Amino acid sequence: MKILCLMLALLALPAQARTVVDSAGRSVEIPDEVDTVFAAGPPAAILLYIVKPEAMTGWPRALRPDEREFIAEPYRDLPETGRLTGRGGEANLERVLQIQPDLILDFGSVRDTYVDLANRVQDQTGIPYLLIDGRFENTPEALRVVGEALGVPERGEALAEDVEATFARIERILETVPEGERPRTYLARGPDGLETGMKGSINTEIIERAGGRNVADDGGATRGLVQVSMEQMITANPDTIVTWDPNFYGKVFDDPLWQGIDAVQSGRVYLSPSLPFGWIDRPPSLNRIMGLIWMTGLLYPDDWEGNLREDTREFYRQYYHVDLSDDQLGRLLQWTEGRSGE
Repeated sequence: MKILCLMLALLALPAQARTVVDSAGRSVEIPDEVDTVFAAGPPAAILLYIVKPEAMTGWPRALRPDEREFIAEPYRDLPETGRLTGRGGEANLERVLQIQPDLILDFGSVRDTYVDLANRVQDQTGIPYLLIDGRFENTPEALRVVGEALGVPERGEALAEDVEATFARIERILETVPEGERPRTYLARGPDGLETGMKGSINTEIIERAGGRNVADDGGATRGLVQVSMEQMITANPDTIVTWDPNFYGKVFDDPLWQGIDAVQSGRVYLSPSLPFGWIDRPPSLNRIMGLIWMTGLLYPDDWEGNLREDTREFYRQYYHVDLSDDQLGRLLQWTEGRSGE
């Protein structure tokens, strides 16, 4: 049966095709019209939902109840497909062949490991597999490439220009602020707040891009996520703390271990929204554009010249295809101003 499915998949290649060069430099033959796409992981699913939601075949993980209301109604109940990439990958090739998408899309690292996976899956299924660079600075190019590949170049271009405009606004602000004068910022992950991303990690990318000076910095010797001690926190003494964990946010102001930290004393601890996707790093996809807007306004309120409620409403309309009610907007932004904003 497996062999038969594979043969049928190979025979089903479209007569009309075009060549797309992906971010890994691979020349991929894709159908002239792409109507169905399998997202290899959560970052790719968000990119696909934003650019062409009608092409989705499902979510790598089914949406949770609290996430569903922030997704356009036709796509809330799409099935769970599992994932081909990252930790906990559940999708297997039989599942992909069962769905029979026109295209497989991955968005993230283009290291050799992922290139090998893309080539192997494409060879075994006969389904074209595009690998798109997910680095934050590559976002406009990713939108243009995916928009063209999916047959919606105008959509891809409009979004790319919007991201470029946001990047340019931030760059103009930061040109006037020397590195040593930027807010000393810490990303607190987990219920105790002692997991963080080192400077240069994908987890803290938007904080640094927004002009925050990441206090978790050892000169580049360590990358990625690390555990820090309370003693290290006291030494680092950030003036701004950002977290996506409501448990940590709910107790940090009353925790004696954190009382001496400048950010806690001044009320500059902020809880990032996480619906339908995190604003900081969960997962690392286009959801972080909204986090970037929020972080820049948070760190440079006098220079950003934006309104968080209006910016959020417009982002969710333009990117997530939903018009937020006042109640939804209020719940999203409830804790984004820290104690100093209460």
